[in-house]
Amino acid sequence: MLKLVVLISGGGSNLRALLEAAEDPEYPARVVAIGADRDADGLVLGEEFGIPAFSVPYTAYESREAWGDALIDEVRRWEPDLVILSGLMRLVPPAVVEAFSPFLLNTHPAYLPEFPGAHGVRDALAAGATQTGASLIVVDTSVDGGPIVAQERVPVLPGDTEASLHDRIKPVERRLLIEAVHDIATSHLDLKELTAR
Repeated sequence: MLKLVVLISGGGSNLRALLEAAEDPEYPARVVAIGADRDADGLVLGEEFGIPAFSVPYTAYESREAWGDALIDEVRRWEPDLVILSGLMRLVPPAVVEAFSPFLLNTHPAYLPEFPGAHGVRDALAAGATQTGASLIVVDTSVDGGPIVAQERVPVLPGDTEASLHDRIKPVERRLLIEAVHDIATSHLDLKELTAR
């Protein structure tokens, strides 16, 4: 059984999908803790699903590096096999990447390397793209430039707003995440091999 720690900044919609998938006894992974960099709405999912939740508030530390060190200590307490950044709206410092990579994944609402960064959906619309997508990557020290684990195209429809497009990308992100975690847990996907290419 693969042990997961999921880190969030917001409502945790991908996290909820993962928690619901893990309720199936056949699903080979379990979320052992939920963490956030602020008082995130998604922390209540811990209570709902009976999973420990913690917060390492970014603003409580004098530097990104100090915050990163505290985050590493907290995550390590749970001895996860895999750490998932799911809507964590903050670049983790290199020490976090070093501590957990390649077992550190991030979901992103674009077809990387197109539209990296915090506003992938907005940027796709601003560029007049006819299609965008969802990606799951191994986190490295770049901005959304790590090795791609899975990705899928999502069309941009006439009249799409940032909200409507994001609403269509999210279910794809969730499915990619749930399938990839399953494949990692069942040894159908080897992150060490993927990152060695």
